[in-house]
Formats: sequence, C-alpha cells, structure tokens
Amino acid sequence: MHDAFIYDAVRTPRGKGRNTGALHEVTPVSLAAQILTALRQRNGFDSREIEDVGLGVVMPLGEQGADLARTALLVAGYDQAVPGYQLNRFCVSGLDTVNQIVAGVMAGQIEAGIGGGVESMTRVPIGSDGGAIYTDPAVTRQFAYMPNGVAADLIATREGFSREALDNYAMQSQQRAARARDTGSFARSLVPVQDVLGNVVLAQDEAIRAATTMEDLAHLAPAFAAAGAQGFDAIGLRRYPELEAIEHLHTSGSSSAIVDGAAAVLVGNQAFGERHGLKPRARVRYFASIASEPMMNLGGPLPVTHKLLSRSGLSIRDIDLFEVNEAFAVVPLLYQRAFAIDPDRINVNGGAIALGHPLGATGAMLLGTLIDELERRDAERGLVTLCAAAGQATATIVERI
Repeated sequence: MHDAFIYDAVRTPRGKGRNTGALHEVTPVSLAAQILTALRQRNGFDSREIEDVGLGVVMPLGEQGADLARTALLVAGYDQAVPGYQLNRFCVSGLDTVNQIVAGVMAGQIEAGIGGGVESMTRVPIGSDGGAIYTDPAVTRQFAYMPNGVAADLIATREGFSREALDNYAMQSQQRAARARDTGSFARSLVPVQDVLGNVVLAQDEAIRAATTMEDLAHLAPAFAAAGAQGFDAIGLRRYPELEAIEHLHTSGSSSAIVDGAAAVLVGNQAFGERHGLKPRARVRYFASIASEPMMNLGGPLPVTHKLLSRSGLSIRDIDLFEVNEAFAVVPLLYQRAFAIDPDRINVNGGAIALGHPLGATGAMLLGTLIDELERRDAERGLVTLCAAAGQATATIVERI
C-alpha cells in the first residue's frame, strides 16, 4: 500500500441557485475548467502527470452531460492524454471521486489524480434527470421513494427533535459561516469565478444570510408539508406505525440552500510531490461507503461512521474535527447526539444551510474546508461525511501532515 496525500484543494464560491445568482450565466463546464486551471496554476504540475480526473455531477444531463470532466480538462488546457469521468452517487459524488483517486494511488495504479465535482443548480435544476426510483410505478410499488425533505421530517419526528432545535442549529450555521467568511477562513481554498470576458463575477460565498434571527426562522412555513400530504406521510407511517403523525419541522431556513459551484482536490503519492516540489497537506487514511434504510434516506452518516471507525481502529475521541453535510438540520444534530460530539468540533465554519449544497461538488468542498481548519487549529485528524438519497453515505478520515 502506498500513502495517498492531498496536496491542494480548491473551490469556487457558492453562487445563489436562482436566475439572479452571480453564477447563473457561467456554464458548468466553465466552472469546472476554471477550478482545474486554478489547481494547476497554484501547484505548477505538468498536467501530463495527472493520470485520472473524476468529477461528481448529480444531474448529468444537458450542459452537465456527455462526460463533462473530459470536456472541462480540454477547456482548461490540460494535456490531451489526461482522461476524465463523471460520477453520480447523489450527494456523496464529490467525495467519492476523491476516494476513487485515493484508491488508485494507494494501490499503486496511478501516481496522481484529481477528484472533485461541479453542479450548476440554476442551469440544470434538481430532478431534471428523472429516474426509475422516482417515476417507474413497477419500481416504486416495491421500493417507495421518500423525498429527502419528508425523510428529514420523518427522522426529526422519530428522534424527537423540535422545530426550535432545528431553527437554532440553522441560525448557528449562518453565524459560523458569516464569521468564517469575514475572518478569511475560506480564503485559502477560494478561487474567484470569471465571466467570458475575464471579469470576476463572484469572489465570496453568496448565499450566507448573516443577519438571520430565531424570529426570522420562526416565521417560515414548513417546506415539506405539501409533499407529505400528497401521500408520502402515509408511506412513512406504514413503515413506522408507532408514529401517530409526521411533524413537518424543516423549513427553507433549516434546509440546505440551492447553489452553483465546483471544487477539485489534488491527490498524489510521495514521488509525485517530490518531483514538483509540493508539500503534502494531509494524508487520506480511511474511507468507506454504505447503504442503509432507503426510506430514512438521510441516516447514512451514522452507520458509515461506525464502519469507518471499526475499520480504522479509531474511536470518535480520536477525531479532532468533523464536517457533516447539512443537507437538513436534523442530519448534523442527530450525528452530534449519537456520537456525543462537542458542538465546537462539528461544522465549525457553518455548512450547507448557510453556504449551500451544490450536490456533486459538496463532498470535495467539505474536504477542503476540513483540511484548512485542521491547519488553522494545528489539529491532527478530521472526518468528513455526507448522506445521499436512497439511504447511502460516504465518509473519509484524513490526517494533517
């Protein structure tokens, strides 16, 4: 086995996922190409030595189809010999591509590669891809699909989380993200996005609502009650008859924001770094993916963490910092409670509730944020995990060099 080192991690700012958002006019291939260009410029490697590039893309159609990664590499001026692929395992895709590159390096099959992801949620809206899990009656009769928002409310109801607890967490995410932005905690990884004329259109995360208060959040209506009333509540209650009803507690304020963005992580072995004079920032030690109860949908971070800790021989106390994707407030709250984690060790710079969740890119973004914070705190070890639709999850443990 060879060590797999992370040499750098970069990301775009997240742009609001609407027609008025700063990144709306920037195509997905341009977002990906700009981030790949920045990674090469910052590290000065010969692109011919990059042996594989994977990008997570959760809506891989239209402008995000036809193997966007290979196209972006060509647009970014990488050598024509560099192969690329796109991957869709829902929200874990950006972390999975990094882990796949890591696996290749560990196995000695490649010396260096890039993992990451891109998602333009304004230009290719969520749900655009259809899919049998949503639309084929022959499938849905066997495996009833539960929308993520209804699943979040189902988990919150089962686990006894109150609307106030979810709102309080959401406000904390906004405050932490605003503080991180204002103090420059994101600066090392951020790459400003340019338009076709070379003008910077976005240099900072756009979706943060720093002035959010508990009163503001209390005025928001439940976001998923209508979906529940369409029959999904009844499906959930058949599966969990001990519940009298599903309380719809999540709102737009306690759910991840829809945004656009891209990220990339440079991974290589020791020889690659030495040839290019690069100092490794972190070593990837362990990673795992799992699938669990599909109706719960978002509960995967717990079992994947148990699996990862068992495989590594580590305990939860051996992890200094955690990044748990804030798909909905209940996900990190349940994780924090289940593992008895100090709130000051989890999502310390806010998360997707404040910053946004650009589906295929988020996993790579969280990994970069984690490494940046380990360095700032002179901490040793961190864990990043994300849930994904249909009960899936991925987690990765890194050690700072």
